[in-house]
Amino acid sequence: MTSRRELLIAAVGVGLAAAQAQAQGYPNQGYPSRPVKIIVPTVAGGTVDVITRLIANDLTSRLGASFIVDNRSGAGNTLGSREAARADPDGTTLLMSSTSGQVISPLVYKTVEYDPIKSFAPIGLVAEGSIILVVNPSLPFKSVAELVAYAKANPGKLDYGSAGTGTVPHLTGELFKSAAGINLVHVPYRGGALSIADVIGGNVQMTFEASSPLLPHIRDGRLRALAVTSKARIPDLPDVPTAVESGYPDLVVTTWTGLFAPAATDPAIVGKLNGALNDGLRSPALQSALAKVGNLPMGGPPEALTQMIVGEKEKWAPIVKALNLKAD
Repeated sequence: MTSRRELLIAAVGVGLAAAQAQAQGYPNQGYPSRPVKIIVPTVAGGTVDVITRLIANDLTSRLGASFIVDNRSGAGNTLGSREAARADPDGTTLLMSSTSGQVISPLVYKTVEYDPIKSFAPIGLVAEGSIILVVNPSLPFKSVAELVAYAKANPGKLDYGSAGTGTVPHLTGELFKSAAGINLVHVPYRGGALSIADVIGGNVQMTFEASSPLLPHIRDGRLRALAVTSKARIPDLPDVPTAVESGYPDLVVTTWTGLFAPAATDPAIVGKLNGALNDGLRSPALQSALAKVGNLPMGGPPEALTQMIVGEKEKWAPIVKALNLKAD
């Protein structure tokens, strides 16, 4: 994951820029008059967590009240999402989630006790990143083709970790298995950071994970990148081919994060948060900080987040059904 020093430098830069913006157009009056909790349904150190901390720092400076990150991981991102859905709709509890918690897990789990559309008031899209296939560097393969050949010669002997059943890394792994015609054993964790640690430690052989927590380990040689699942190669890894280039044209997956409030939150609060979020995402300081963790800013009106969820559900639902993915 990104080093503490890098995060601190990025956060300071974001904070200084946002503080100037507050002085120009965000007076500390009305909402928020007390601290705001942003629930992150993953463990600390993963992509959603890192992005949330950058956004929380920016909103703190822009709106004049503390925005605090609260990690509530487990059950494919559904535990934290459920807690956020049940919170009072007064703007003091928000949710930062992604495809995993708001699209895939509700399709996979029998009961999640929240509706991704009806249980939340969308605030806005935040950022988008790529998924990377990485392996432990002690393994003998250095390309997707070599990995597939090894897996076919050794069926069931390769494990892949994921951030949890029903998460994007899990589903990406299952798509890869199906496309390549190989048998990989899925090992779910309570978040991507734990999965990454076990690949580095050699307890599992590979994982599909977002770029931000992987890049430092790839640069330091603790992980070997075989492919990225974006449509194009990413600037941080120009020599790593896409899955499409590696022979798998249907393996195109990106990650996104979005900010939500509980349903029935005052539209004025949603509007103020959306405005501050978009202003932050337009700032060079926050754009630079997001780039350091392999993400591009998104932004836009609240409705764009709803449209993203609807579109992603249409994309993933047939795949979940075809793979017969189920979780209790």
